[in-house]
Amino acid sequence: EDNRGRKGDSMSEGHWIVDKVIMGHNMSFNMDTLVTMWAAMAFLLVVSFIATRKLSIFPSKLQLVFESILGYFNNLISGMIHEGGRKHFPLIASLFLFIVTANLMGQLPLKMIELKHGEMASPTNDINLTAGLAVIVLVYYVIAGLIKKKGKFLLHEVSFVGIISMLVEILELVTRPLTLALRLFGNILAGEILITALLGLCAWGLPLPIMFFEILVACVQALVFTMLTTVYIATAVNEEH
Repeated sequence: EDNRGRKGDSMSEGHWIVDKVIMGHNMSFNMDTLVTMWAAMAFLLVVSFIATRKLSIFPSKLQLVFESILGYFNNLISGMIHEGGRKHFPLIASLFLFIVTANLMGQLPLKMIELKHGEMASPTNDINLTAGLAVIVLVYYVIAGLIKKKGKFLLHEVSFVGIISMLVEILELVTRPLTLALRLFGNILAGEILITALLGLCAWGLPLPIMFFEILVACVQALVFTMLTTVYIATAVNEEH
């Protein structure tokens, strides 16, 4: 362990940790998460390019899949955000596509790839990634709310009730990203642990039902994260009546 520590590589909770000193600060990086995260983004870029390269009124199967997904979120955003919903579409659709791709990576036989340090799995089984996504959502809808409502974003009226409401909303600003991050992280990690345990008991047949169920969970959790993001943005930018 001492030798590995001097080399800057170590293993913690299944992750391949690389320690680096940057500008005088000791920093740790989960390399398996970074690799799978960039792999998910690269996959989406390639598939998106292929799907949009030759658009046609008679769509291919891939174009039809993308049009169905994007059409669903376009209708969702239009129904929840009263004005200017289209400008929030890129973030919301990108979040769903990335999260569902990252979640499904955990169902690939990546754990069979033996690494010197750690293992390969879904990047969303790392709390650092899910927390990062939640912080992006938090910063985005706070800025959107400030631009739309300016001073009335948190303090709706100068009164005792208005101040109490502002304090409650500030508390919600803290808890919303926390729940987003923990829900996604917990569900994906729990599914992978369960499948790994079943593989240890019996590698033939037994894990299959759970693996199919986890595919459904991966899609549902991506949808839940994205829909809650849409709700938070709508709450921040919609005018109260």
